[in-house]
Amino acid sequence: MADSPAAAGAGPAPRTSVLVVDDGTEVAHHHWEPDTGVDPDPVPVVLQHGFSAHTLVEWADRGTVAALTAAGRRVVGIDARGHGMSGKSPDLARYGEPRMARDLRAVVAALGVAAVDLVGYSMGAVVALLTAAEEPAVRRLVVGGVGAGVVEVGGVDTRVLPNDVLADALLARDAGPPPPEVAGMLAFAAAVGADFPSLAAQARAAHQGGVDLAAITAPTLVISGDDDPLARRPHVLADAIAGARLHVVAGDHGTAVGNPAFRAAVVDFLRG
Repeated sequence: MADSPAAAGAGPAPRTSVLVVDDGTEVAHHHWEPDTGVDPDPVPVVLQHGFSAHTLVEWADRGTVAALTAAGRRVVGIDARGHGMSGKSPDLARYGEPRMARDLRAVVAALGVAAVDLVGYSMGAVVALLTAAEEPAVRRLVVGGVGAGVVEVGGVDTRVLPNDVLADALLARDAGPPPPEVAGMLAFAAAVGADFPSLAAQARAAHQGGVDLAAITAPTLVISGDDDPLARRPHVLADAIAGARLHVVAGDHGTAVGNPAFRAAVVDFLRG
């Protein structure tokens, strides 16, 4: 792993490291320490962002990192391959949430800790669910921005956001106005400087093979926005995970994750 400086949009800058995983992809992960004067929790919180975002814009700029460090948590945010500071490629064979889950587990192994709390949003929620189904080191799990689609479709709800339509729009973004269902996502991706060929590859490779939800034994919180079309009927997902809790906040897919009630629910749940 090599360390390099990185600037966050809010709060102290993280220490950023790069792990080269088994297929040669560089996976960036950002580290924040607990605030001084706070009794620290020895279990780090690992954050996995959603499609087209990255750690700094999804978790640091929106206040989740600061809320966790103020609660005494060490935080590690992973930039998924094709996103943020991690390696890029237009090759769809290098993508998919199961591949990202392997990257996440490699980062957790490199941390050298016995347990982690894991938080994922949207695409990152599917990555987190796949990880928690196989990784005994996950102590507590929070998944947001997903709902019945995980159970009924096998991943992010492509009934709402068809992946082929999204990929085509990403690759032909100058060919005319995008379809309304993807216009907002394209605008966000452009605003954060995302790599469109990498995003198109991930869109086409998005996991639809289901998650072994019965294998998840970590206490789990499902959290969703009340106006999020990608997280419709979140109770279906919560009911499919033994003992899972459901929490609904105000917001759509883009705004719920920035709602103060969202991060308060995450901090409270991870506090146990």
